[in-house]
Amino acid sequence: MTRRPDADGAPFAVELRGITKEFPGTLANDRVNLTVRRGEIHALMGENGAGKSTLMSVLYGLLRPDAGQILLDGREVSFARPSEAIAAGLGMVHQSFKLFPSFTVAENVVYAAEPRRFGLTDRAEAVRRVAALAEEHGLAVDPSAEVGDLPVGVRQRVEILKLLYRGARTLILDEPTAVLTPAEADALFGVLRSLADEGRTVLLVTHKLREVMEGSDTVTVLRDGRVAARMRTADTSADGIAAAMTGRAVELDRVHPAGSPGGAVLAVDGLTTDGVRDVSLTVRAGEIVGIAGVAGNGQSELVEAVAGLRPVTAGRVTLTGRDITDATAAERRAAGLAYVPEDRTAVGTAPAATIAENLAMGHHRGHGLLRPGWLREHARVLVERFGIKAASAGHPAGSLSGGNLQKLVIGRELAHESPLLIVEQPTRGVDIGAVQTIHDHLVAHRDAGHAILLVSAELSEIRGLSDRVLVMYEGEIATELTREEADEPTLGLAMAGGAPKPGSATTAPASPAPVKSVPLKEAP
Repeated sequence: MTRRPDADGAPFAVELRGITKEFPGTLANDRVNLTVRRGEIHALMGENGAGKSTLMSVLYGLLRPDAGQILLDGREVSFARPSEAIAAGLGMVHQSFKLFPSFTVAENVVYAAEPRRFGLTDRAEAVRRVAALAEEHGLAVDPSAEVGDLPVGVRQRVEILKLLYRGARTLILDEPTAVLTPAEADALFGVLRSLADEGRTVLLVTHKLREVMEGSDTVTVLRDGRVAARMRTADTSADGIAAAMTGRAVELDRVHPAGSPGGAVLAVDGLTTDGVRDVSLTVRAGEIVGIAGVAGNGQSELVEAVAGLRPVTAGRVTLTGRDITDATAAERRAAGLAYVPEDRTAVGTAPAATIAENLAMGHHRGHGLLRPGWLREHARVLVERFGIKAASAGHPAGSLSGGNLQKLVIGRELAHESPLLIVEQPTRGVDIGAVQTIHDHLVAHRDAGHAILLVSAELSEIRGLSDRVLVMYEGEIATELTREEADEPTLGLAMAGGAPKPGSATTAPASPAPVKSVPLKEAP
C-alpha cells in the first residue's frame, strides 16, 4: 500500500496514519497522523505525557500500535523489534540511555556492527573509526574511556555517535540536547542540518523552543495524545508553538526577582575529590546559587561529594553549622539535605516501585512502617501539587514519562522543607508549562528561607533563577558572577576557559546561621 507523495512527487520519508496506542488507564496516542518529508528536520513537540515518546517508540518498533499504519518512503512496514527498524534505515537516540556502562565508548558505538579482522573484532579499527566520526561531527569523546565513568553529557554524545555510525537514513532523536550546552547544541544542529542537506530525515522530539525555531523546518504539536497543530517553522513563533502545546499563553524566559540571602546554610571549603580540585563555596538561606559549566567539568562530581555519594579526599563540608564531611548520604539527609540528581532514573527513583512509594523515599527512616493509607494520601497531595500525570499512584514509577518522573523527584524533595536543596538539571526533559511551574516552586522554596544549589546546562535557567553564578572549568571554580554580570557572552567565555569578566560579587559569609530542619510528618 502506498500513500500520496509530497509536493515534489516523492513519497513521504515517514508517514504515520491513524496511530493509536493505549496503556491501562491511558490513551497515549489517539489516531495520530504524521507526515515527514525526506531531507527535512521535523520537530515533534508537546507537554509531558502528550504521547511524543510513545509515538516514536511505535515508529521504531519498541511498541506495537493498537491501530494504524506506518509507511517509509511510501512502503507500508510493520516492526516487531528495533532491529527490524534499523534494517529499514531508522535510528533512534532515546531519552534514557541505552549503553553498557562497563564497555568503552568505542565498544558501545560499534556494538553489533563491529569491524572484523581475521574473524575477530578489530578493536583498534573500532577506536579509529569512532575517533574519526567524533572529530568529523564535533562530538568530543575518548573512544577508549569506559562509559560508566563518563558524566551524563558525554554519554549523550556516545548515543548520538551510535546513530551516526550506523548511517541511518531517518534519524529519531528524543531530547538529544538535554545535557548539552548552547554551544554544543548549536554544533549538533549544524550536524543535523548537514545530514538533512544530504537527503536524510531528522525527527526531533524536544521541549526547547529556541532549537525548534532555529533548527527545524516543520513542527507537529501533540496535546493529550492527539495532533493539536501542524505548521512550518518559518510561519510561526515560539509563543505560537507554546500556546499550541499548552492551550494557553506562556511567558517564556522569565527572570525571577532576586532573593534576600540570610546566614550560610552550606559551606564547602577546599573540597577535593575525583575530578574536582580545591573548591570553596557558600550557599545562604534565601538564596539560589547556580553552577554553570560544560558537561564533564566537575559539576556532577562536586555535587555527589556534597551529597555523600562520592568520597572527599581533602576539604570540609558543613551544613547548618554541622561538619558532614564524613557523614553518610542518609546522615546528610537527616541533617537537612535534599537532593535532585541529574539521573532521575538510575539515582533519583526506583522505577519498579510504585509512584506512591517513590514519593515517600529518602525521608522515611525512623518512622516505622508506612501505612498504605498514608502512602496513598501523601502521593495524592504531591501528584496534585506538582501536576504529575499518572493513571494511578499505584503504578510503577518507571511507567511515567521522563518529564513526569522529573516532577516526581522534585516534588518529593521539596515536600520535606529541608534547609538545603541541591538540584541538578531541574527541568531536563520537562515541557514548557511544567518548566514555569518547577521554577515557581524553586523560587517559593528559596523565598521560604531555604538554600538552593542549582546545577543546570540551560543558561536561561541559570540566569533566570540564580542570585549568584559560579562557573566550573576543569574541576575548579573559574569565576563567580552576580546575576547582573551573568549574561550569556560572559558565561560562555568562562565556560570555555577564557578570561572571564572580573566579578564584583563577594564571597558569602562563611559562618553558618542556625536553620531549623523540618522532619517528615509521622505516618498515622
